[in-house]
Formats: sequence, C-alpha cells, structure tokens
Amino acid sequence: MNVDLYDFDLPEHLIAQTPLPDRSASRLLTLNKATGRIEHQVFADILNDLNPGDTLVLNDTKVIPARLFGEKEDTGAKAEVLLLKNLEGDRWEALVKPGKKLRQGSVISFGGGKLKAVIEQEGDMGARTLSFAYEGIFQQILDELGQMPLPPYIKERLEDRDRYQTVYARHEGSAAAPTAGLHFTEELLEQIRGKGVDIAFITLHVGLGTFRPMSVDRVEDHVMHEEYYMMSQETADLLNETKKRGGRIVAVGTTSCRTLETVGNQCAGGPLKESSGWTDIFIYPGYTFTVVDALITNFHLPKSTLVMLVSALAGREHIMKAYKEAIEREYRFFSFGDAMFIY
Repeated sequence: MNVDLYDFDLPEHLIAQTPLPDRSASRLLTLNKATGRIEHQVFADILNDLNPGDTLVLNDTKVIPARLFGEKEDTGAKAEVLLLKNLEGDRWEALVKPGKKLRQGSVISFGGGKLKAVIEQEGDMGARTLSFAYEGIFQQILDELGQMPLPPYIKERLEDRDRYQTVYARHEGSAAAPTAGLHFTEELLEQIRGKGVDIAFITLHVGLGTFRPMSVDRVEDHVMHEEYYMMSQETADLLNETKKRGGRIVAVGTTSCRTLETVGNQCAGGPLKESSGWTDIFIYPGYTFTVVDALITNFHLPKSTLVMLVSALAGREHIMKAYKEAIEREYRFFSFGDAMFIY
C-alpha cells in the first residue's frame, strides 16, 4: 500500500499555533464510520454524542519538560536535546540537534554545568543514547532547565505549561501531549459522568513512535518506535463490563486507541487483563479492531501513521472526504487544533 494514498494539501494557515482560551470551545467534526455522514459541532457538544453505558478511555500520561538547550563542552557550540524515553537510571533515549556534530563521546552541558550528558550511542535520524551526570534530584533539575517539548511547527513559547497538559495528567513520562485530551475540562468530564458514561484511564508515554514521520514508500515497510504503556486491572474490568452491557469503548486520542488495541491483541479476543510493557503497534487499513468502538482525535499530518490509524477505523474514503471538508471549513489542525469524533 502506497503512502501517497494518504497525502492531501494542507494550507499552512490551518496549523494551529496557539491553544484556544477555552479548552472545550474547539470545533468538532463527527463522522459516522458506517455511512460517512459528517456533522459539525463545537467540542462541548461531545456530551450529546456519548451514550449512557459508554466508557470514555483517557490517557493520563503527563508531559515532562523534555527539551533542553545546552552547549558542547569542548567547542561551546549550541546543542538541543529532546528526551524521549528513560531507559534505566540516568540513561535516556533522545533526539539531538545538530545531529552531525553531536557524535558518540560528545559531552553536552546544560545550565552552566548543573546538568551534563555524554552521548553513549548513535542511532538513526538524530536519535542518541545519553547518560546524565548531576548533583541532586534529576526531576527538579529538569523542571528548572527544561522546556515543554512543543511540536516544531509551534513557533511561540508557551508561557502556561499546563496548557500543554490534559486536566487529568498524572503519570510523568511523555515527550508530547496526548492532544485529543486537551479539549476536556474538569466541568465537561463531570457532565459526562453525570450522563452515565464511565471514565477509565490508561497510560501511554508518548515518544518517537507517535510523531516520527514516514520515511518509506510502502505503508507495510514502516516500523513504529516502542512506547511504554500501562493498563490496570480496574480499567480492564470496567472495559469488559462495558462490552458485556453493549456500551461503546470510546478512545480519547490515538495513544489510547493504540494501547487498548495492544492489550486486546494480547488477550486474543478474550476478556481484557492488566498489562504493561512496550508497544510498537502500527494500525493501518486492513487492521481489525478488537476493543475500540469509537475515537475522539485531532486532525493529523498528511501521510502520517495517525492518518492511517483513523483510516483503518473509518475507511480511507470517509477520512479523506472528512479531511477535505474540514480544510474547506478551515478547521484548525494538529496539537492545538480542532477535534473529530469517529463513531
């Protein structure tokens, strides 16, 4: 399957640069995956689209200030590091810039030497394994020196760090926000609970697998990067009960979707069970969903793995038609953009 099947023209002005003041004021496009019917709402109307007995599944990962700016210790040249995954202890997988100058053995200093990193190993496309040295508590130093890892298309620095966190973020470890969840407020979640919709939590720490672009021509040749996930037995029991009573499992974001399907595949169609580990699941058309019935998501990059995931759920023709209409109506795209509900 050719990657170009998932290409489309996206005007640059539709890439959302800043969040809206009101989280739930974003626009919402709803897409019936069976009929292709499209409707247009505001995000707060999601309350009307959820039914008593449904379960909303939220990714409660918390973004860390994972972007660090420093200097090469030997030359003083500027260096940028984006932390992706804690491997063990003080060793991290990261992306670095400029990759050509930051080779194995290079030492990067941050905050005047308060934090130092040695490049232990080189990977592809700027990936590196780093070992950090410091005095004190790493997380406190990171809070002081690090910046929120906003996507590269967002040029402005975000003064309010919490605006790049969901209101239910709990478990630190992400290099990017699960952005579909940014639309929810505490008030809206309470209204959803009040309607008889259950809310469950899973965790997937967003890393390179979610946002690395496709670099192959054939969809089947792309390899996803591993990301860490957790599902508790409490969540598994609630989801099993939801299926028994005929309710829908509504994933909030592609990260929740990928976690649910990872666990579903492990359980081979049987009852879901507590699970944690690393997933590299890649969902594209032809995939059979085992857990997820509906999905709340943002609008994604052309030719991305995320466009392929939503196409697997709703069909490529329906997705391309919906995206065309979203562009014509000037919906906001990407992390701080508008939302889509596929049901």
